[in-house]
Amino acid sequence: MHLPRRAPVDNARGARSRRRHLRSGLLAACLGLFAAGPAGANAVVDWNTIFEQVAPAAGAPPQWTRLGAMTHIAIHDALNAIDPRYRTYSVVPPANHNASPDAAIAAAAHGVLMSELSRPPETSLKAASRARVQAVYAAALAGIADGPAKSQGVAAGQEAAAAIISQRTGDGSATPHLPYTLAPGPGVHQPTQPDLTAPLFGGWGQVRPFAMNSPSQFRAAPSPLFNLRGLVYALNYLEVQALGAASVRAAAPDSERSRIARFWPGGGANGNAVARTIVANRGLDSWQHARLFALLNIANADAAIAAFETKYRYNFWRPLTAIRWASDGNRFTWSDPAWLPYLPTPPYPEYTCGLTANTGSSTGILRRYFGTDNVPYALTVTIPRPPPLPPETLTRSYATLSQAAIESVDARVYGGIHFRSSCVQGLRQAEKVSRFVFNHYLRPLR
Repeated sequence: MHLPRRAPVDNARGARSRRRHLRSGLLAACLGLFAAGPAGANAVVDWNTIFEQVAPAAGAPPQWTRLGAMTHIAIHDALNAIDPRYRTYSVVPPANHNASPDAAIAAAAHGVLMSELSRPPETSLKAASRARVQAVYAAALAGIADGPAKSQGVAAGQEAAAAIISQRTGDGSATPHLPYTLAPGPGVHQPTQPDLTAPLFGGWGQVRPFAMNSPSQFRAAPSPLFNLRGLVYALNYLEVQALGAASVRAAAPDSERSRIARFWPGGGANGNAVARTIVANRGLDSWQHARLFALLNIANADAAIAAFETKYRYNFWRPLTAIRWASDGNRFTWSDPAWLPYLPTPPYPEYTCGLTANTGSSTGILRRYFGTDNVPYALTVTIPRPPPLPPETLTRSYATLSQAAIESVDARVYGGIHFRSSCVQGLRQAEKVSRFVFNHYLRPLR
């Protein structure tokens, strides 16, 4: 994949208060899914939407990917226990061929979501999310005629849910964080402003993968970026310093670059939403939907594991730390102790990029599933903002999946939180993950 550079500089300055407002809006966007209703197109698609509504209760985005993979594996396996069209992920007993597919889908999703959202610690958000799942499940079953087909479908879904829950017990996800003790130094990641949160998810790179042979199977190689005296580092540094500064972006909030920076973390990187948009009106049946969403979520989950394994292998510093550092020894860079990024810097190391890993794994699966990169789509995201500002709605359109993936690289540079080389490497790493998942799992039986 050719990934062109984009280097012109905006000449603008602005206030830091806009950055604080933007941070609040983007954080709220993560929870904005909770108020939405199901798509109503297909039971698999409907439960994909429900999963996203309750995913924030599971924790942070890495934990959402695990929940998504488990939910959609259960749905896929339940359907294929009724009518085997694709290889199942788990070993599940065959179900009656006349069992209700919709009952199986509902019971599979319900079983996983209720179990995983009951894991400690208990929170009010988890309780509300379980109530939401239970209400949707009851409504789904109420819409299916009572009889053997319904009960057999429920049994198939429950069996598939139990199988994946059992498989994932003790997978390492219960201890996502590890102590971070590296001392400050050139190139070394450190807690970043504004809240100086200690680096998180140090244990996620040790979670048992869903498909990969090990978390390190697709570890990204060391990058020329790591040579702080080199030209590659200087070019990456100068680009993000110029294009991702809070003062520059907030002074031109409606520019193309500022909109790209906000769109991707505000929902543009949501591979499930992209997939729902793409499959609408394509005439796929439940089995086809189930396979696509299972593959996509398995790839998302393993790409996150691979990214965090790489992050904590190298522990490379973020632009915020690098640009404020007094002297990195590179004659082409200059320190700015007051520099701030446009978007909040995540509390974990820089290399590789998690957002492009998610995007690359999603586009990689979609490209292989449909057999072409030429899959156009448009996605609209609404990002809540602090009062009195109204919610911000952004729509972006793409002619190809690669065009979208490349723009996700730009987004993290314009947001000021990643070096370009790291984002490109995130795409490449995720491409390897998605290829492995697609080639080895849920293959057609006929």
